[in-house]
Amino acid sequence: MNLHEYQAKELLKKYNVPVQEGIPVDTPEAAAEAYKQLKVQHGNEFAVVKAQIHAGGRGKGTIRGKEQRGVAVGKNAEDVKTIAGNILGGVLVTIQTGEAGKLVNKVLVAQDVYYPGPNPIKEFYLSILLDRAKGQNVIMYSTEGGMDIEEVAHNTPEKIFKEWVQPNTTLQAFQARKIAFNFGLSGEAFKNMVKFVTNLYNAYVGLDASMLEINPLFKTSDEKIIAVDCKLNLDDNALMRHADLEALRDISEEDPTEVEAGKFNLNYVKLDGNVGCMVNGAGLAMATMDMIKLSGGEPANFLDVGGTANAQTVEAGFRIILKDPKVKAILINIFGGIVRCDRVAQGVIDAYKSIGNITVPIIVRLQGTNAEEAKKLIEESGLTVQSAILLSEAAALVNKAVTA
Repeated sequence: MNLHEYQAKELLKKYNVPVQEGIPVDTPEAAAEAYKQLKVQHGNEFAVVKAQIHAGGRGKGTIRGKEQRGVAVGKNAEDVKTIAGNILGGVLVTIQTGEAGKLVNKVLVAQDVYYPGPNPIKEFYLSILLDRAKGQNVIMYSTEGGMDIEEVAHNTPEKIFKEWVQPNTTLQAFQARKIAFNFGLSGEAFKNMVKFVTNLYNAYVGLDASMLEINPLFKTSDEKIIAVDCKLNLDDNALMRHADLEALRDISEEDPTEVEAGKFNLNYVKLDGNVGCMVNGAGLAMATMDMIKLSGGEPANFLDVGGTANAQTVEAGFRIILKDPKVKAILINIFGGIVRCDRVAQGVIDAYKSIGNITVPIIVRLQGTNAEEAKKLIEESGLTVQSAILLSEAAALVNKAVTA
């Protein structure tokens, strides 16, 4: 589950992680008031207005039809109000959103941290995630933080450091000091970085996060270490332990079909292809998607109905697939181990009759438990459904459908 920047920062503060303070608002007038409040609290003349969407690259992204960037500095209350007005209600297009962009419903008005002082400021990069190959959490960090971190990773990978943490242990003190040392820090900044990294790792573990990225991780002119930006993803499988975190979910930022699929406990991910597929089991689903590509098509989705599928869930999945206008054919590939093939067949029949006229070809391959009963149900239904026994036969039918 993805969180907005302002939500992530509030969670980090609970773990004593210093952050750039800010106030989330949804109107230009509220943005101006937020600026005035921050000026009183922190004494800064400037404030930063940040679009709140579930995507990176906001600083380089622009509001469609305007010259307005997704992150901009305001010099006074009126300036902040104007920037917020340009962003709110607009569609922000970034390198991560693609041309479709994302609608901005909120902005974060944040304090200026680039104030002058006795020491130079510095931007770093730091993220924590699971290294699946090693089965350990890894802290990735670099002295080259900021908007161009992707180019740093691509062109100068030697500037990316990694520190692995053993399972079921905390980040060790020597590891935190090593990270601070590799950042080239000393004195007060070194001590503050050690505390920051230690508390940040505790937050990552305590929140059951799947990814935590701070970019930029900032050293101020008075040697403070703070998170200027924060991208936080939570592990959906652990939300049972965090009822308060589940309430932070912003459904408006998610694909509507994926949200609908979740209501029926369907594992669904929308893709950009032309062949809809419904499969039971993630492994078989991946193999089916490979088969679709080999046959000349492109998967339009990943849809795993799971082992407890019944006629109702299959019908729901069927309807979700048909909502995609790009779909030229639908392949249903079920191996009946736990799930019964006749239940799937009944779901297809119910959906077909309920929806009415379905113009795209439907290819059904059912093998395993009650496969014969399923085949009989489909044959006697009178539906124009093409059946296949072998995967190669299903592939040939898919190829014929997408090239017709």
